[in-house]
Amino acid sequence: MPPKIVAIIQGRMSSSRLPGKILADIAGQPMLTRVYVRTSRARTLSDVIFATTTDASDDPVADYCDLSGIPCTRGSLYDVLDRYYQSAKDAKADIVVRITADCPVIDPDLIDNVVNTLLEGGYDFVCNRLPPPWTRTYPIGLDVEVCTFKALAKAWKDAKEPQHREHAMPYFYEGVGLTTVNRTLQTGTSPRGYNIALLHHVTDFGDYRWTVDTAEDLEFMRQVYARFNGRDDFSWKEVLDLVHNEPDLMKINAGVQHKTLKDIDKRALKK
Repeated sequence: MPPKIVAIIQGRMSSSRLPGKILADIAGQPMLTRVYVRTSRARTLSDVIFATTTDASDDPVADYCDLSGIPCTRGSLYDVLDRYYQSAKDAKADIVVRITADCPVIDPDLIDNVVNTLLEGGYDFVCNRLPPPWTRTYPIGLDVEVCTFKALAKAWKDAKEPQHREHAMPYFYEGVGLTTVNRTLQTGTSPRGYNIALLHHVTDFGDYRWTVDTAEDLEFMRQVYARFNGRDDFSWKEVLDLVHNEPDLMKINAGVQHKTLKDIDKRALKK
């Protein structure tokens, strides 16, 4: 029997920098829908679930998903690792794909590439980006992380630090040394024993910002979708062509500072 591969999209209304962003309109659809539809096009996936929180501020998210037919689970506000584990366990997932709801140009082919790398290589965790000190070569906003449920369950049981719980998956790769296999693949075993693979693009576009964390980011995405007349079936390579043909587009959010693993939501520490 083939493995059950479940994408879980995390999102909440109480974003620290742009509250309510996941239901913000992008060319006639909430960003949540844009991410869900694009993720659902990945051929390797068995299911796609939206995982929000039990906080009252996310009642509109759960209501919207219910009305829209989007499978939705609710879990911890700040312990995202637990939210993933509980959603994956309920879905009986063998393989878990992590997507965030602020990435409205997420690419299904990239999702498939990361999933297939894990399946073919027998890894515990595969991604197409890692935070510093590692490098990234795909634009910010195309981030895909994939792990086995077995690895997720172990991390859920063992991870204690706030950054491991809030950022969901750094427990897998923290401290790993990577060896370059070829121009698009690095591999290594983390100090905690997880077999890791990091995928790269041959040309480095790692400083391109295609995620939504601020009002400027949202305006950039609205302009991108407007160029495609509100369609959502364009590829990330088409977005690349667009911003190269219209370089002024990326000036819209060029000044936005990207968050890091060291950025812990201070509200969680007060709990």
